[in-house]
Amino acid sequence: MTETYTPPKVWTWDTESGGRFASINRPIAGPTHDKELPVGDHPFQLYSLATPNGVKVTVMLEELLAAGHSDAEYDAWLINIGDGDQFGSGFVEVNPNSKIPALMDHSGATTTRVFESGAILLHLAERFGAFLGAQENRAELLSWLFWQMGSAPYLGGGFGHFYAYAPKKWQYPIDRFAMETKRQLDVLNRHLADNRYMVGDDYTIADIAIWSWYGALALGRLYEAGEFLDVTSYEHVQRWANEINDRPAVKRGVMVNRAWGDADKQLRERHAASDFDTQTWDKIAPPEADTQ
Repeated sequence: MTETYTPPKVWTWDTESGGRFASINRPIAGPTHDKELPVGDHPFQLYSLATPNGVKVTVMLEELLAAGHSDAEYDAWLINIGDGDQFGSGFVEVNPNSKIPALMDHSGATTTRVFESGAILLHLAERFGAFLGAQENRAELLSWLFWQMGSAPYLGGGFGHFYAYAPKKWQYPIDRFAMETKRQLDVLNRHLADNRYMVGDDYTIADIAIWSWYGALALGRLYEAGEFLDVTSYEHVQRWANEINDRPAVKRGVMVNRAWGDADKQLRERHAASDFDTQTWDKIAPPEADTQ
């Protein structure tokens, strides 16, 4: 960075920051327009996009169905964050933070809204008693789940933003967040050297949460940064990432609410299992990975 920035005494928002999605970034909350959300026939209504945070929930729902929980059927509706769908009045009612994913659970006596991806994973796991591992390892599972929620913003909003989306490439923030991302990969690599999954031999919501970010990174799917970060050198992360990637439910989950890339890997909306055989491909620009 060659220019020195002197922060003002009081920061004000007077110009767009530049970069992808600058036109929808703003320092205030609340809806920008009136728009009701669609509602399908299933107990769970998901409003999302196939960013890493969105993938967590679609993978979880597909895993629940694969495990025989037929009452986990869901409708997945596309929220195009590039167009500002997350600021529609209906979406803000489900998630006042205007971030995907957001879930409406109609399965109980009263309808429940759930937002924040980690909260949705935990809600679904407790609702179905699945992918929680052994009770004696619950603290370990929650520790890794919250590790992901706290760590991924450094990967997404930190490294990903400055490496892939900022209007200019500045060395300082890229170096800073590349270092932190590699430190996080080393944390995972050391842990997975002695564990098949994040909580021993049990595949849990901790794996689903972490894989959506760090598995995708290890497999070269985030920011085209695999070579830059030397991701293949983390051998235990590679073994874990590939094992989860081979799960049929994961392969389905990563397709849901994806509307860019290879046609055979995207499914704009999901309302039934048969949709995977009859997907249509209305393209939108690939989104900046959200950091919630």
